[in-house]
Amino acid sequence: MSDEDNFYEAIGGRATIERIVKVFYAGVAEDEVLRPMYPEEDLGPAAERFTMFLEQYWGGPTTYSEQRGHPRLRMRHAPFAVNSEARDRWLRHFREGLDAVDLDPEHDARFWGYAQHAAQFMINTPD
Repeated sequence: MSDEDNFYEAIGGRATIERIVKVFYAGVAEDEVLRPMYPEEDLGPAAERFTMFLEQYWGGPTTYSEQRGHPRLRMRHAPFAVNSEARDRWLRHFREGLDAVDLDPEHDARFWGYAQHAAQFMINTPD
């Protein structure tokens, strides 16, 4: 199997995704724009959901769908005003997570491209 077919394994599996998500949520926890979008006091459950989502998206276990059904990302984020500032902050924290795992350039570019596309897609409030 090529890396293309096995992206999840090629980047290091769950350990890599957990590290990305951990660094991401450390930034979110201190972010005055994004933190209010997470109503739970403990960000741990959100981090676990995001880890499971990314695992499934990149070809790992399908636990996310088994536990939560279809991702329906726009629907799940609809209650929150996501504008370009929120997108940019989300991307900054995600970039910090990617930088923390130091993927090879091809995998990094593919993951980052996905993050940029997904962040843009989540905008639901004009500036």
